[in-house]
Amino acid sequence: MKNKKTKNSIKTPSYFIKRLKDSGFIVWKLFSEYGVHDPRCWTVLVDPGGSSLYITCYMNKDFFGDMMFDLNDGGKKFPKNFSIKTESLEVIITHLINAGVSNNSTNSPYRRDKYLNGQSRKEEKSVENASQEGE
Repeated sequence: MKNKKTKNSIKTPSYFIKRLKDSGFIVWKLFSEYGVHDPRCWTVLVDPGGSSLYITCYMNKDFFGDMMFDLNDGGKKFPKNFSIKTESLEVIITHLINAGVSNNSTNSPYRRDKYLNGQSRKEEKSVENASQEGE
């Protein structure tokens, strides 16, 4: 049985994603509806179009209360079947940065910001286009 998830815990996908985004990574939540007897809790994609790293959270995989993260990028930056047993997001972020996973999302086409300087990206582009036409 999976442990009940709590707010502000590394095992909750929303907290995990928020902390990675706060560190500059682009993160997409992919899946969190694994079966009751499946030790996988959720899977996210980090740096889509770049490293395209899948991170899957496991609970109770080897023994009850055990938590680990599987990092899979097809063997490019991380060895195949690379897992980290930790309860610290800083450990995961350090591994990502040391392996060269991009956390500079400023110019990425996959960046999804609701607002930039109080404007949506669509509004920002139309303002840029209007100013270029006026020149």
